Parts: sequence; C-alpha cells; structure tokens
Amino acid sequence: MNPLINSLAVRAAEAPAIKPAVELGTPLLLTIAALGVAALLVMIIRFKVQAFVALLAVSIAVALAAQIPLKDIFAVVTTGVGNTMGKVALLISLGAILGRMIEVSGGVQSLADHFVERFGRTRVGIALTTVGFLVAIPVFFEVGIIVLVPIVYAFSKLLNLHPIKFGLPMAGIMLAIHVAVPPHPGIVAGAGVLGADVGLITMLALAICVPLGFLSYWVASIMNRREMELLPSVKAQLEEYGSAETVHEGHKRQHATKSGPGATLLNSAVMAPPSAGLIMALIAAPIVQIMIGTVGTLMLPKTHELYGLAAFIGTPAFALLVSVVLAFFLLAVRRGWSLSETGEIFEQSLPPIASILMIVAAGGVFGEVLKVSGIGAALSSTLSGMGLPLILLAFIISLALRAAQGSATVAIVTTTGLLTAAVQNGGYTPVEIALIVIAIGFGSLGLSHVTDAGFWVVVRYYGITVADGLKTWTVLTTILGVAGFLLTFLVWALVGGLAH
Repeated sequence: MNPLINSLAVRAAEAPAIKPAVELGTPLLLTIAALGVAALLVMIIRFKVQAFVALLAVSIAVALAAQIPLKDIFAVVTTGVGNTMGKVALLISLGAILGRMIEVSGGVQSLADHFVERFGRTRVGIALTTVGFLVAIPVFFEVGIIVLVPIVYAFSKLLNLHPIKFGLPMAGIMLAIHVAVPPHPGIVAGAGVLGADVGLITMLALAICVPLGFLSYWVASIMNRREMELLPSVKAQLEEYGSAETVHEGHKRQHATKSGPGATLLNSAVMAPPSAGLIMALIAAPIVQIMIGTVGTLMLPKTHELYGLAAFIGTPAFALLVSVVLAFFLLAVRRGWSLSETGEIFEQSLPPIASILMIVAAGGVFGEVLKVSGIGAALSSTLSGMGLPLILLAFIISLALRAAQGSATVAIVTTTGLLTAAVQNGGYTPVEIALIVIAIGFGSLGLSHVTDAGFWVVVRYYGITVADGLKTWTVLTTILGVAGFLLTFLVWALVGGLAH
C-alpha cells in the first residue's frame, strides 16, 4: 500500500469519535432540536429558502448550539453527505433514467391505451387508476401526471366530464406510490438514513399500496359526485381533444415541446409506441429481481454458498441497472435511437433530480448532526418514556412536517434524522425498521395543500379551483396516508412490533 495512504488510514482509525465539547442535558438538547426544526420550517415557508440551503444552514446552527467543536463540524457534514448519498444516489439516478426512457418512448401512452381498451369506456376511471399505479413505480409523481394529462383530457372531452373525475383517483394512488415505494427519492433516503432493507420496503409497500388503489378510486368517486367549476384555461385546452384518436398526437406534441433531439422525437413519432406488455415487464423487472434477492437472503444462512449471489442479485442499484440496460436494448435500440440521442435522453433525466439529491444530502447532514450532538439519543429516551409505539410517533412527526413545509422528501428525511438513534437503539428487526420507514412515507402523503408543489400540479392540470383542491385532493391524500399507516401498523402488530 502507498505509505501516505497507509498513514492516513491509520490516523483515521485512531481518530477519536467526534463528541460535543460540553455534555448538555436532555431538556436543553430537545429544545435545540425543536428550535432547529422550527427555524427550518420558517426558512422554507416564510422566507422561501431552498430546502437544501435551509437544511444545511440549520444543521450547522444546531451543531454550534449543541457545542460540537468548530474544527469537527464540517467533518460531521462530510460524513452525513457521504453516508446518505452513498446509499441513495445510484437508486435515484437510475430510477430517473428508467422512467425517462419509458416516458419518451411513448410507453406511458401504450399502457393507458391498453387498460382503457381492456376496461372499456364505462370504466375509464378504473383503467386510468390502474395505469397510474404502474406508471408511478418508475416515474416521478409530477412527471406521471403531466404525461398522462392528454389521455385524461381526451376522455374528459369524449364523455363530457370534468378532468378531475378521471384524474383524482389516478393521482391519489400515484402519490401514495411516490412516497412509499422505491426507487423514489424520499423513501430511498429514509431507508438509507435508518439502514433499512430497500427490498423489504419495496415488497411491503407495494402490497399495502394495492388496497390503497381501490380506496383511492372509491373515495374519489364519492367526491366526484358533486359538480366542480372548470377553470377557463383548462376548458380551452380541452377543446383540442375531440375524440379518443387524438390522444396519440397530443402525446407527441407534448414531447415535442419539452424533450430533446428532434431525430429522437421523429423516430418516436413514426414508430408505434412499445407494447403495454413490454412496459409492464420493464417496470416489474427490478421489483422481481429485488424480491428474489431479498427472499434468498432471508431464507438462506449467511454461510450458504448461494447467499452472496442472492445478496448481489437483490441489490436495488444492480436491479435498476439491469432494467436500464434492458430498456436500452428493448426501447432505444429497437426504436432506432442513435447513441447520441439515447445519451441525451439519459442526460435529460438527471437535471430534474439534482435538487432532490441535494436535499437528500442535506437531510443526511441534519441526521448526522442530531446523532453526534446527542440530540437523537435524548429524543430516543424521551420517546421511549412516552409509552407510544415508535412507528406511531414516526407517522405523526412526518405528517406534521409535511403539512408545515409541503415537501414529502424533506418530511421523510427530517423525520428519519430525528429518529435515527431511537431506531438504532431500539433493537428492531429488519422488517420492523422497514415498516417504520414506510410509516414515515405515508405520513408524508397526507395533508397535501398549498405548500406542496404536487397540489398545484393537480389543481393546474385538472382545472379545479384552490377551494375544490382543498376539498378533494387534500382530503384524499390525508385519507390515503392514514389508511396506509393503519395497514402498516397492522403488519407491525402481526410481526410483533408492539412488543417494543
């Protein structure tokens, strides 16, 4: 080994753990934590400070207040960034690439056409809810809503119904999957902070989201019984959709206005969209691969010769990489995209997630500061003395943060940071830790209102007033969030979590 590297490694191994210069009492530590969260919310909500900057600034302020030595503060920052980004950056990036390729190829359109044809016009709402469920797994919530808007508009015009009639149940289940199912950034970041098994989260969260899909359709159908005002801007857009046959052309026009190279768009326009079966297979491939690997590691002893293979196969980053490679051959190569066109599509998928990655990194810093300062341990001991299950407190904290500042990702990352010590010192099993992360995810689903960008996407594209948005979208997301938590809590009880 290089002598310099060897010397650095020895020094790092011998370096003492970072500790506050002065040991502060539990009441003072909890006060610092409360003031830190309050300052974070004020910066984001009142002064519109970008979440990454707010999280980083508050983390440093909390570190100073907790008496972490000045020379060690940025070592804590670096550790927080490295620990978190090392676990989530690949997942978020590969998931964004896969979703972008499915979107640009016309795969979302193909899925929608398939399910509408299967269910028929009288059950368009069921069909679109099913499409939303599948599309939401690899595609970000806002992107999925925007891509499916032409289909919603087409059937709204065809059947002379308000777009919200079709869009509300579909958007509800899409957001539920976005906050609870990997590879979406919030839930992946939460898993990384708490050291949860992403494979377990995927299996459990998907199983819970299935009944939530039925609930979203049922609750939305009740809400949609009353007539709602259609905003003039959306009414004008609906005039462009005279029949179901215009859906494909509307989809192409949308890509033509927002996507990259013209040759790629030309190839996509002249070639029929990929089959619904192919898109479903690409979406299912990483999920199945992760499940196979997770089941293998749970069933096989660590000394078994196949344990390592199962762990490798089930690694979420590897599963997503395999799916991206499959999408490259089954979508890009088969559709005649050049390497430069495909590369540009890959690059287009990354800028939108840059801010998300920065927020996740800053959330990791916040969690590391809470851990090193002793605030996490103080909070852990306080929570354990309340006699409430940690999973319930996790849901409540996440729900409160979501309502206050709007971002589901910030709510999840902040909550996991607050609860890191409580989880690590609680003796929880891998399944229980996965359920805690899922509960935090469902907490970030509820109370979507004017502080949430997703609220404005739904209101804008479906043409409803803010008042109707609060009466429908905010209520629906809260019902789904509570229902998701109750189902998660039921699984928690079945696996013995209440013993804690």
